[in-house]
Amino acid sequence: MFHATTIVAVKKGEKVAIAGDGQVTFSQNMIMKQNAKKVRKVYNGKVLVGFAGSVADAITLCEKFEEKLEQNSGNLQKSVVELAKEWRQDKILRRLEALMIVANSEHLFVVSGSGEVVEPDDNIAAIGSGGPYALAAARALVQNTNLEPAEIAKKALEIAASICIYTNNNITVLEL
Repeated sequence: MFHATTIVAVKKGEKVAIAGDGQVTFSQNMIMKQNAKKVRKVYNGKVLVGFAGSVADAITLCEKFEEKLEQNSGNLQKSVVELAKEWRQDKILRRLEALMIVANSEHLFVVSGSGEVVEPDDNIAAIGSGGPYALAAARALVQNTNLEPAEIAKKALEIAASICIYTNNNITVLEL
């Protein structure tokens, strides 16, 4: 598990949102930065990406993912599968320690370096040290409210930040 961040994504219909906290923890005992941006829009603003793990590794993987999107004309499903295969098979990439959530208006995936590409049944995903808390909160909010995905993602991350010491309330929310 990555002790450095929390990312949560929620998809309802064609609307999707991703949220990330801003805390960067160094050596598991010191906060180095409180307002990092760990979520971004890529592929001309049509795809959302959030990452957890080593910052340099996560940025490298995000760049690789953007290359795959370009090569596959924005086909998200094909791009994540190709990224996972390369990530697992490449001698350098397989050492990268990170997880990613990627989403567009059609799909939401969690991608890992061990080759997993998971499309959650309930269109809710969370990664990072506060991921389990954010996931539980997002599921409860989806099942018991009529909130939009962006509101759910933000509230779920706020709940995670109140529990997880590696997650803060400097939240960035992006939506499609």
